[in-house]
Parts: sequence; C-alpha cells; structure tokens
Amino acid sequence: MARAAQSSVGIIMGSQSDWETMQHAAEILRQLRIPFTHEVVSAHRTPRKLVAYAEAAKKRGLKVIIAGAGGAAHLPGMVAAMTPLPVLGVPVQSKTLDGLDSLLSIVQMPAGIP
Repeated sequence: MARAAQSSVGIIMGSQSDWETMQHAAEILRQLRIPFTHEVVSAHRTPRKLVAYAEAAKKRGLKVIIAGAGGAAHLPGMVAAMTPLPVLGVPVQSKTLDGLDSLLSIVQMPAGIP
C-alpha cells in the first residue's frame, strides 16, 4: 500500500492483478502531483476491510475514490454505498467477456452509485 502525506485520492482494486489497469490512474495522479494511496480491497474476499475503508475514507482526508474491479465488479458500488465521497468505477478487463461484464456491472448500479 502506497501512502502519501494527506492523500486526497484513494485507488482501490479487487485484487493485485487489477493493478495492471489501475496503475494508469496512479501515473496520471503522479504527473499532476496529486497525492494518493493504493491498496487491494476486495468486496468478496475482504468485505470487512471494504467496510472499514469506505467508512473511514472521508475522515482520512480522501476527496475521491477510484475503484477498479473485474468480473461482477461489485467493489465500486459497495464502496459508494458506504461513503459520502464520489466513487469512480473502473471496469477491469476479464477473461470471460473481455471486461464487458465489469463495465455493465458498474454502469447498471442505481442512480448516483457510483
């Protein structure tokens, strides 16, 4: 997990293999000199960690969360349901449907989530 002083952006992903996609967000934030953190927070494998992360995000000073997940891609919606912060959902390419499943899971959430 990368830590920067007073990070304003949290990048989370469902598994370490999602970093291949999420590293692009990190690179842009570095170029813009926007402090961020990144870590694995799985909606399915570590649900308690997800709840703790989402509920404490604003108090830790985050202003926005970028959440990437593949397959069912529940991570962005679950985090958005537990924090008042904006959550940007990023579909991660999957083997089954080339990422279309992830995209549809994210965009078919109820209005305002994420």
